[in-house]
Amino acid sequence: MDSVFELFKIGIGPSSSHTVGPMKAAQLFATEAFSAKLLDRCCKVKVNLFGSLGATGRGHSSDKAVVLGLMGYLPESVDMSHAKQRLEDVLEYKKINLLEMKEVSFDFDKDVTLYANKFLDFHPNGMSFYIYDSQDKLLKKKTYYSIGGGAILSEDDISRKKLEKKIDFPFGFDSADELLEECRKNSLSISALMMENEKVFRSEFEIRSELLKIWKVMEECVRDGCSSTGELPILGVQKRAKSIYDRLSKKDGFSMIDPLEVMDWINLWALAVNEQNACGKKVVTAPTNGAAGIIPAVMHYMNKFLGNTFKEYDEDKIINFLLTAGAVGLLCQKNASISGADVGCQGEVGVACSMAAAGLAEVMGGTIEQVENAAEIAMEHSLGLTCDPVGGLVQVPCIERNAVASVRAVNAARMALNGNGSHFVSLDSVIKTMYETGKDMMSKYKETSQGGLAVNIVEC
Repeated sequence: MDSVFELFKIGIGPSSSHTVGPMKAAQLFATEAFSAKLLDRCCKVKVNLFGSLGATGRGHSSDKAVVLGLMGYLPESVDMSHAKQRLEDVLEYKKINLLEMKEVSFDFDKDVTLYANKFLDFHPNGMSFYIYDSQDKLLKKKTYYSIGGGAILSEDDISRKKLEKKIDFPFGFDSADELLEECRKNSLSISALMMENEKVFRSEFEIRSELLKIWKVMEECVRDGCSSTGELPILGVQKRAKSIYDRLSKKDGFSMIDPLEVMDWINLWALAVNEQNACGKKVVTAPTNGAAGIIPAVMHYMNKFLGNTFKEYDEDKIINFLLTAGAVGLLCQKNASISGADVGCQGEVGVACSMAAAGLAEVMGGTIEQVENAAEIAMEHSLGLTCDPVGGLVQVPCIERNAVASVRAVNAARMALNGNGSHFVSLDSVIKTMYETGKDMMSKYKETSQGGLAVNIVEC
């Protein structure tokens, strides 16, 4: 399904592929077992996490996410305060209540196994679930893959996808060149074309309502992050967003004297979102949790600092930004990857930067060629970005990386708008290069915490 709502999903931190995806997979496995009338016979459940999930599963709470999923929780609706207590009960009493229907013995330390150096063939983020009867007979086994942005595929899905008929969109495209050609032929902006394609799945009213809901959660995440204090979990890194917000708020408007203060605001908004994400709060995958701060930061920049361009807060600008950004994200997902475990952080922060640059360029009045150029500039200068989180946590270098990329997205959009849309490197070629670079990248630089900053941080 080629919908922007594959990219923009409400969930919880700290990771879309390592927390959101595993929780969804576990809940789906338990639901399928219930549908097959196997829960009544179930006496034991086991989970194996492989590859990147195994290597950074503790830091990303993948192990806890699968337990919550087995109990029936879903990332878009989970009340983490309630879920945390239920998880503590599982740890203390060594029992798990599958879908709140069948309680079985469960030893968290023994029944969730992490294989850091064992990779399944289809994707680095693999996980297998098993349930057994009282005689230790295997009742059901299923393998799932968390392929980025909270999306999951089961082993059955992989086989089915080969047989699936392609969706007949009014304006189908598989590349940026095809997207631009469809826009030219039909005299459409990228956002207008995407709106027509989205109508295959839902009405225009529903599309607009859902996109505005996405934006509302982004706004709430920024606001909550700007008021949150304390330390980030495990590493003890001090939160910075509130202190920056307090300082900037006291001299709001000083940017007329120091124009570079605009960068401070952009940095602030990105930091606020990613600090919330690191604490397991509600965020929007955009297109992933690890890169969740970039699009909200650029959209806040749009609303606050482009007042001369936009006379008032305009819902259409919000919707057009997200639709245009979604078009770029879908191209990256289709022709490369948005998974850090697959292609490094260029597939997360790099893609988010490219999406944000495109969205901003369109709402600032760019031509379709300038929008494509903005996306290309942002992605080109994210090539080779590794995913090397310290301790398997989406904190260092991830939080600052979102802030830096947010500023880069604004710069990319403005550079493109200062040109005529003609440029040497195409978006298609840079997406292809990103994918090839990611595949050439050693696994220790792809969300395993076995290389880069993850192993070179000096303990003081």
